[in-house]
Amino acid sequence: MDSQDNPFKNSNFFQSFTCAIQGFKQAIKSERNLKIHLFLALLAIILASYFKFESLKWMILLLTIGIVIFSELINTAIEAVIDLVVEDQWHPLAKKAKDIAAAAVLITAIISVLIGALLFFPYIF
Repeated sequence: MDSQDNPFKNSNFFQSFTCAIQGFKQAIKSERNLKIHLFLALLAIILASYFKFESLKWMILLLTIGIVIFSELINTAIEAVIDLVVEDQWHPLAKKAKDIAAAAVLITAIISVLIGALLFFPYIF
């Protein structure tokens, strides 16, 4: 089945890009932790600019930021699908899936703090 036969599939690249931007905006509006991650990412970018990071450190920093934002977005999507399926019911597997997805975000956030410490330590101390 191609995209013309599927009403849920975007018909072109521009439409796909627009939907992705809308999804990102929705996540920013609804997810407190994503706002925190984005604020800390902006702070890290400002500090990296101030300290004049070389290319390799920029790549590491941006990749680290991207992984944290990615994991938060995936967590948000998983939670939304689970909420859609279980509606107002409590289910132990729904809790398990949500907790594991949240743990993935926690792990990436902890690792990003450690990487940030390694990147910024020489400039701060």
